[in-house]
Amino acid sequence: MLLAAAMLFAAAAGGVALLSGYGWPDPVPAAIDADDPVQVALGRRLYGEWCAGCHGANLEGQPNWRSRRPDGRLPAPPHDASGHTWHHADGMLFRITRDGTSAVVGGDYETDMPGFGGVLSDTEIRATLAFIKSTWSERERGVQERQSRLEREAAR
Repeated sequence: MLLAAAMLFAAAAGGVALLSGYGWPDPVPAAIDADDPVQVALGRRLYGEWCAGCHGANLEGQPNWRSRRPDGRLPAPPHDASGHTWHHADGMLFRITRDGTSAVVGGDYETDMPGFGGVLSDTEIRATLAFIKSTWSERERGVQERQSRLEREAAR
């Protein structure tokens, strides 16, 4: 009963619970624009400052990023076409960057990826993601945009 009331309240307030196992999402950020030169330039600078140390200056990720290290954690994945970042919708990428992978994936998933919500503003996170997206080919950007569109439709 309490859960049904909470879901009704969330729906009335414009929120939607995704049944994908990721919990109660925030509104999907709409302003991640890989074609906006100002946003991409800011994102390039922020990526260099906050992300390149782990994900590589050229978005190449860490070696053997698909194989767990002895501590059980996965190395930082690439954000270029060889990785899987472009398989995820904008909202998912935003939440992973803001809250950290463990907070989004849940459970006992261990990762070195922190949440940057206490360090970067939402605008800066969107800019960083815009930079990353700006490096993808038309194919990767198309796949990623379809994922984002599906995410937006599910949130309605």
